[in-house]
Amino acid sequence: METQLDPMKDDLPLMANTSYILVKHYVLDLDVDFKSKVIEGSIVLFFETGSQYRRTSSAGKECCQSQFDETCKMRPSEPCHIPMTNVSTCSSKTECKDFAVSGKEEEATSDENSNHSNNEQASGISSSKDCCEIEDHGNKEFLLILDCCDLSVLKVEEVDVAAVSGIEKFTRSAKLTGVSKELENLRNRIVHELVTLPADRWKEQLYYFTHCSQAPGCGELLFSTGTWSLEIRKSGIQTPVDFPHAIRIWYKTKPEGRSVTWTTDQSGRPCVYTMGSPINNRALFPCQEPPIALSTWQASVRTAAGFVVLMSGENSAEPVQLQEGILSWYYYVSMPMPASTFTIAVGCWQEVKQQSFKQKAAVGTNTEFSLPSSQTDLRWHEEICGHVEYPCRFQNPAARLQAVIPYRVFAPWCLMESCEEYLLQLIPQCLSAAYATLGTHPFSRLDVLIVPSNFSSLGMA
Repeated sequence: METQLDPMKDDLPLMANTSYILVKHYVLDLDVDFKSKVIEGSIVLFFETGSQYRRTSSAGKECCQSQFDETCKMRPSEPCHIPMTNVSTCSSKTECKDFAVSGKEEEATSDENSNHSNNEQASGISSSKDCCEIEDHGNKEFLLILDCCDLSVLKVEEVDVAAVSGIEKFTRSAKLTGVSKELENLRNRIVHELVTLPADRWKEQLYYFTHCSQAPGCGELLFSTGTWSLEIRKSGIQTPVDFPHAIRIWYKTKPEGRSVTWTTDQSGRPCVYTMGSPINNRALFPCQEPPIALSTWQASVRTAAGFVVLMSGENSAEPVQLQEGILSWYYYVSMPMPASTFTIAVGCWQEVKQQSFKQKAAVGTNTEFSLPSSQTDLRWHEEICGHVEYPCRFQNPAARLQAVIPYRVFAPWCLMESCEEYLLQLIPQCLSAAYATLGTHPFSRLDVLIVPSNFSSLGMA
């Protein structure tokens, strides 16, 4: 029998091989169906070759072998056999749903895969599978391994980013000869140029991420799913450098998936939201979870009219009607963050707004939250940030003095009056206190949602 992890007690296995290939950006395109309790659609992942592969590829096989020797000893019979939990390897033409798990192979691998502590992952060992991918590239096909659980993966394909209009600006001196190998290299070069654009070109970057994510597929990839992972390969590809750096995964969630909760709000209307625990977002989309895996994302979510889609994002989304009865909501994030901080909540929420006569009082109240001049002078002379490059609000003088960031409050219909009477008065004070204690808000806005009483998690980051 498979060893079952208790997410309340056991560390989650970090399966993703982030040392060799890193997700830099996700583009989600999803439909929310309350009848079937399923979120379905696609996700496009844009990759950059990881630092570990760049080091070991120059040092050679000997360095690779010595670093991962200890991990390989865990499998005495076949030291570098890829530990598959007896899953079927499918082409994307086959609809892959649930995979059967049988006796001894599962027993042999489940313990290995479930006992990797966070300390091991942070030190560079992403999973026991890394050893096998890089020990001998002459004989092994490279495996992309993503953290994944409770998902039905339907199809995986390479994305033809070279087909995007205007993308030529990222090809630089590359010349096409019609050879398929060179075309594959061109696509990867385009993605590399795109993900490494400087922070001051983030709008242009987001524009091309959007259009690249809509590009046609150019070849289906082989994949298999295990209890905690999705493994993807391309025939003949032996290194992460040559693996497609833009792929599209078609999938759907399962009603019992542990990353989202389908329930009703306090007014008895259906709603769904991410839980944040116990398995983060692994049952919402395939992702990378080790601490090194920081990425940006954007998401378009469609649902029936009457529902409001709230999501972690830097923009205050407004719905767009696609067809009668269907609305689309779009959010994006330009700050690289862990995939576990992606949040979504869909329900019949109502935005709580103050009455016009109360707004005037609120304006007067907000002036009390401005900082004394001595503190504002200090904020002007803060040191330059030391984080990874992104469009940072800390360098914006106006943002440094913004004691109360723009915010919206959403609640079920039955709680509107209570929120208006009590909550709207507290939020500016809370935000101002946080600003006085911690400094400039890293995000440009905030949505506050009154969740159902059965919300069994920490706040949605």
